[in-house]
Amino acid sequence: MTCFGASLHLEGRGLLLLPSYFCWRRPTALADPALGPVLVYPVTARPLDSITLKDNGLDRLLGRTRASVLTEVARAGPRTTSEVASAVGIALPSASYQLAVLRDGGLVASRREGQYVRHSVTLMGHRLLDGEEGQLQQTVQTNCP
Repeated sequence: MTCFGASLHLEGRGLLLLPSYFCWRRPTALADPALGPVLVYPVTARPLDSITLKDNGLDRLLGRTRASVLTEVARAGPRTTSEVASAVGIALPSASYQLAVLRDGGLVASRREGQYVRHSVTLMGHRLLDGEEGQLQQTVQTNCP
């Protein structure tokens, strides 16, 4: 078996496939001769690579996960942390951390509604995503009472 330039020779043995939330982006073969062959692979509800980001360098600026979180919140409107985690395909603690970083940077606003916290993209976050201030201001004005 060849994956990313590495070979794992099974020599007639079975292969244990082990999904993991802690394995990022590519499968990893465990190299312990005491164990049978084990291939740990990343598991997400939706791979981060499948999320379409505009080709404006946002993923390079913020990082792929954080850019995906920001894009998802902008796309879907106010979302809970659990909804963001599920939609992006990351663990709940990771979503919480990414949203906190975006909030600290002024790109996301959060407000408590009962037992939930809803996150929405700020005007600065929209400007970063869209790059077109005029179109955004028109959208914001039509959504205001």
